[in-house]
Amino acid sequence: MDVNLMRVAVTVLSFASFTGIWWWAWRSSNQARFNELARVCVDLDDERKGVSHE
Repeated sequence: MDVNLMRVAVTVLSFASFTGIWWWAWRSSNQARFNELARVCVDLDDERKGVSHE
């Protein structure tokens, strides 16, 4: 197997992986879960400080 063919294969596989992860992350069905996860650290920090967001 030629080294250039290996380089092309790795490039194509890397691009396909990137595209798949990008598509999964930007699906609207994941938005609520990601928003909740984004607030976890802030909420935990606020709990320790005794701050309420309600």
